[in-house]
Amino acid sequence: MPIYEFRCADCGKVTNFFTRKVDTEVAAPCEHCGSAKTSRMMSKFGRSYTRADIIEKFGDPSESNNPDAYRDPRQIGTWVEKKFESYGMDLPEGAREMIDAARDGELPDPVKDL
Repeated sequence: MPIYEFRCADCGKVTNFFTRKVDTEVAAPCEHCGSAKTSRMMSKFGRSYTRADIIEKFGDPSESNNPDAYRDPRQIGTWVEKKFESYGMDLPEGAREMIDAARDGELPDPVKDL
């Protein structure tokens, strides 16, 4: 059951389209602006990174003066989680959603271009 991705010619955003058949000819409208001017994209494949992979690439933020230590948003999320835990506070739901999305590779708008 494939999920196809389409880029909108009008707004430039990506729409995901799920179908039950591989051989289906698909023309999906943009889920953001409703335009029918979409073209199918070559989809990225997912790769999960372990915490060890991230630390190997960017360094451990708790042990480093490396300015690149926080370039990966998953590192930032870990730091935020530790800070809230050290203060004995629950992490706000909105922050939890952004951290989980970043770990899944979906960066929030404010950090997409960093």
